[in-house]
Amino acid sequence: MARVDVESEVTGNVWKVEVAEGDSVQEGDVLIILESMKMEIPVEAPAAGTVAELKVAPEDSVEEDQVVVVLET
Repeated sequence: MARVDVESEVTGNVWKVEVAEGDSVQEGDVLIILESMKMEIPVEAPAAGTVAELKVAPEDSVEEDQVVVVLET
């Protein structure tokens, strides 16, 4: 299995985590919702797989290009 790093596209705060480690996801599923400048920005799975590692929790601050989730595909 390959490991895929899912990165934040913006600087902001983690508003909601939609998955847990071990969950199966499909391409396009929302993994995390970020809040930036009063907007909700979904972070989607780039491929189908299993959530191997969550790197953030609700209310964490994230930077652009920071790895937020690791998937095994």
